[in-house]
Amino acid sequence: MRTLAFVALLFAVSTTAALAADDNYWPADAKTYIVSPKNGAKVKSPVTVVFGLKGLGVAPAGVKFANTGHFHLLVDTDLPSDLSLPLPATDKILHYGKGQTEVTLDATKLPPGKHTLQLVIGDESHIPHSPALVSKKITITVE
Repeated sequence: MRTLAFVALLFAVSTTAALAADDNYWPADAKTYIVSPKNGAKVKSPVTVVFGLKGLGVAPAGVKFANTGHFHLLVDTDLPSDLSLPLPATDKILHYGKGQTEVTLDATKLPPGKHTLQLVIGDESHIPHSPALVSKKITITVE
């Protein structure tokens, strides 16, 4: 009887560990990037930012499906210090939880001047996972 209980416990622990691993890591080949505008570009308002993703699918926030996430665009800000928490929705951390793969930002979000843009992929709860899937930060100038 103790052997059966031990086997059941071992199964429960290994299953939980496997599920936790699935919830905490993106596929090894996953990558996110900004397709356009290109780093260093001089652009006119409104600015269309096209999001790129490799090795992962896109799913809306609230939908839990393996190997999927959705985009968050960081504008003129650094990554939050604790990426194990859901990304906050602010005027600098823009959420695209409907599964959008591009956005057009007007002068209220990107006024004339230099700006930085960076993507972060979040899961169904807006959590970036570990390690976080983050694009290179680019700089653009809105004329």
